Amino acid sequence: MTQPLRIIFAGTPDFAARHLQALINSEHQVVGVYSQPDRPAGRGKKLKASEVKELALAHDLPVFQPPSLKSDDALTELNSLNADIMIVVAYGLILPKAILSAPRLGCLNVHGSILPRWRGAAPIQRAIWAGDSQTGVTIMQMDEGLDTGDMLHISRCDISADETSASLYTKLAELGPDALITTINKLAKNELTPEPQNDELANYAKKLSKEEANIDWSMSAQQIERNIRAFNPWPVCFTQMGENTVKIYKANVVELTGTAGQILSSDKHGVIVACGEQALCITQLQPQGKKPMAINDFLNGRSDWVTPGTQLGEINE
Repeated sequence: MTQPLRIIFAGTPDFAARHLQALINSEHQVVGVYSQPDRPAGRGKKLKASEVKELALAHDLPVFQPPSLKSDDALTELNSLNADIMIVVAYGLILPKAILSAPRLGCLNVHGSILPRWRGAAPIQRAIWAGDSQTGVTIMQMDEGLDTGDMLHISRCDISADETSASLYTKLAELGPDALITTINKLAKNELTPEPQNDELANYAKKLSKEEANIDWSMSAQQIERNIRAFNPWPVCFTQMGENTVKIYKANVVELTGTAGQILSSDKHGVIVACGEQALCITQLQPQGKKPMAINDFLNGRSDWVTPGTQLGEINE
């Protein structure tokens, strides 16, 4: 091991906190932690510290929560920490050019995809949405572009057939910290060769929206099934059953056809709905005001919601 690096860490949610913990456990020195300002949370809307801030305070690390990093004061404050490098993980604020070049070794980012496959805000969800068989974590040197910097290290993992965004998040949250420490250790020894990204292979992983989670039954059953997994735990796919809105958590593709959005059959094995291509067998769903439930529990008292021939979704006259 060469001389330990002085590190500034910038992050906000649990995913970032797991990486901060790995740095705290390493031989390197965390000299300052940046996190977004406390936000109102819960029914009482009391201010709540981020997971990163809570972890930093538990280890007596200096915490900084500027609303922006674009001011001269923010740059002066950051420079005063005399850091070798800044690690950015799901921070949520834009880093201006002056900040990116302030530490001696610049800024590194932990990104939840195999770049340049998915740049942007929702790489974990979009990998499932698109039907990718593999994803991973890329450690990259940050520049002024959106996830366009040179790649320093990639760790990969498979996406299983029943993968949800929640389960894939867990996989990457376990993969990322080790990848980060490996990268930093090699960087400290000058053993890394940056690899430029191929922009022609890049895709933009746009944020998810509640509107996108409204199931369009004219899509293929395969795409809807991927959406159900990609949008779990948020925003969760949903559809209209008459006057009722129902969230759908689990379904599988079946080799049946019919009018898109029409219920073909309903029994203890699932509710089968025709799609633009093939059909979907729904096995776990959630009525408004209730918890997610298996199809058997749903049918108790609600079988009239899913009578064969019923049309789901918004019907355009």
